[in-house]
Amino acid sequence: MDFNEANLIVKYSHTISQLAKMTSSNNNIEPYMYDKYDVKRGLRDKNGKGVLCGLTEISEVNSWKIIDGVRTPVPGVLCYRGYNVKDIVKNCIAENRFGFEETVYLLLFGKLPTADELSQFSDMLSEFRVLPRNFVRDVIMKSPSKDMMNMLARCVLNLYSYDPDPDNVSISNVLRQCLSLIAAFPLMAAYSYRAYRYYETNDASLVIHKPVAEYSHAQNILHILRKDSAFTDLEAKVLDVALILHADHGGGNASTFTTHLATSTGTDTYSSTAASLGSLKGPKHGGANIKVMQMFENIKENVKKRNEQNITDYVKKILDKKAFDRTGLVYGIGHAIYTISDPRAEVLKLYAGKLAAEKGLEEEFELYNTVADVASRLICEQKKLDKPVNPNVDFYSGFVYSMLNLPEALYTPLFAIARIAGWSAHRMEEIVCGGKIIRPAYECVIDRREYVPIDKR
Repeated sequence: MDFNEANLIVKYSHTISQLAKMTSSNNNIEPYMYDKYDVKRGLRDKNGKGVLCGLTEISEVNSWKIIDGVRTPVPGVLCYRGYNVKDIVKNCIAENRFGFEETVYLLLFGKLPTADELSQFSDMLSEFRVLPRNFVRDVIMKSPSKDMMNMLARCVLNLYSYDPDPDNVSISNVLRQCLSLIAAFPLMAAYSYRAYRYYETNDASLVIHKPVAEYSHAQNILHILRKDSAFTDLEAKVLDVALILHADHGGGNASTFTTHLATSTGTDTYSSTAASLGSLKGPKHGGANIKVMQMFENIKENVKKRNEQNITDYVKKILDKKAFDRTGLVYGIGHAIYTISDPRAEVLKLYAGKLAAEKGLEEEFELYNTVADVASRLICEQKKLDKPVNPNVDFYSGFVYSMLNLPEALYTPLFAIARIAGWSAHRMEEIVCGGKIIRPAYECVIDRREYVPIDKR
């Protein structure tokens, strides 16, 4: 921090504190007002269902069916362009190949590629997997940050300056920009982390690996991040599965809705992507898996003898706001849409188990499963719910990343590395099908007042 800025913080800390109190006291809308004006807070109704504000062909998130005229919870389903994501994962694994590139192709172009189309597309992504000359030195190395999401956003915005046609929103130009971003995200995230480790910590090595043309997206992430570039096939396949599962999740999640919102204004691809990164960074969205990991570290520190009763007692303390961060939340349990199950969590749990077996971490994997069962039961009892509460994808993703020895600072950027595929597809869908700027309404509920001259206040 600059010396003058530090002085200003000290000089004005009391004044800013008082002004902040004034801000809080003058922004106090009573809860009953939202019912009075029938406001769908969080753009959701009282049952948690999202307000319908758009249409999409890109992905479907569903956990209900109408059975005998009644809206009934069913196991969660996630489809990309009509294809069940579980089938995508299952077939790629059965054919012993990586599936993220196929998923990107499907999301962007609306069809499954042939073998030749996939090969050509993967080759094109490989050629796009490069940053402008001196970008690493001038943008990443000269101003490292401890927050990798902010670094990723900064890198994306800087790429605008290197683009020969940045404001052109024709589909061909936007597609070119999106392909470049999809390919470059792992490089920007990994290099930003390496720069921070070298300049701001005691890490004596500055490792900048160039991507390998023959590697898949998942393989290149592990190659770039690891000093020795070594990884097992299972490690790369599990990371590939995680990327597939995080690639998209309907148009209504916060970061993807941000993509639609920003795109509807006619802004450029880099500004739209940076806005989505800002939405994803929040701990209520993409940052949730870090909270899960922190919660489990806390559980392991405080529950030495990990039988079900002791775990139950401690999870109850967390729910009662007597343990961990005292918010009363068991992170990674429950979802805004899924009730009976989150299909992404089901798939990731399976591959987390396989990776745990390879790593000799079966006991820790069982701890996750026990906490999931206990927390689900306790939450239902505490809130008197008539529908189940189950783990979401964040519950297992952090554990998977930790088994892959990926740094915690990159957990949310890894989400972004996958989700940029979905954002890209939704951006192009908004350009083709949108046409109107997204402009929801806010009702102003303060009384009109007469202006008072300054000498009479």
